[in-house]
Amino acid sequence: MHNIDHVPSLKQLILQLQKVPYLASKNVYRVANYFLHLPSEQLELFCQTLSSALTNVVPCSICCAWQEKTGTCAFCSDPKRDQKIVCVVQQWQDILVIEKAGTYKGVYHVLGGVLSPLEGIGFGQLTVDILLERVRSCNELIFALSQTPEGETTAAYIADKLKSVPIKITCLAQGMPVGASLEFMDRLTIYKALAQRREF
Repeated sequence: MHNIDHVPSLKQLILQLQKVPYLASKNVYRVANYFLHLPSEQLELFCQTLSSALTNVVPCSICCAWQEKTGTCAFCSDPKRDQKIVCVVQQWQDILVIEKAGTYKGVYHVLGGVLSPLEGIGFGQLTVDILLERVRSCNELIFALSQTPEGETTAAYIADKLKSVPIKITCLAQGMPVGASLEFMDRLTIYKALAQRREF
């Protein structure tokens, strides 16, 4: 960072951008440059929008997906959805991927990630307890987690906790390559995985 020490404000901007997960280090400077070139009105609108989202977007008390603070979750409150079938995903954006397939008619539960000790994520950081309480009155639980060691471990833990609960537990079938992340799957792959789900 010594090469921009003479521009302290820019250095601080870069340092803050480096804290953003999933923002590749090679893109940090491009993003900083983008913001510095934004007209003041657009930059102000961006800041206002981000502030508004932080204030008004909250997790649903039932499924933990994002929703407006003053509204209700579009999935949990939809009478056309089968409330007895719960699809478990890692993050809210995974819901968008499944919805694009256009075939799933149940509801969702967002875990907020998967077990990852190296990243300091234990079951206490996930919404497992809410899920376990919720599905006791459901007919089927579908694991739509990424097929990675962490995803498999998380699913196995939840399934073990539900051994005494009379619920059908399934997971995505063919079409989901091992090690793949759900958010990068195409519509047909998601459709096949849901349609051919198997017992967990």
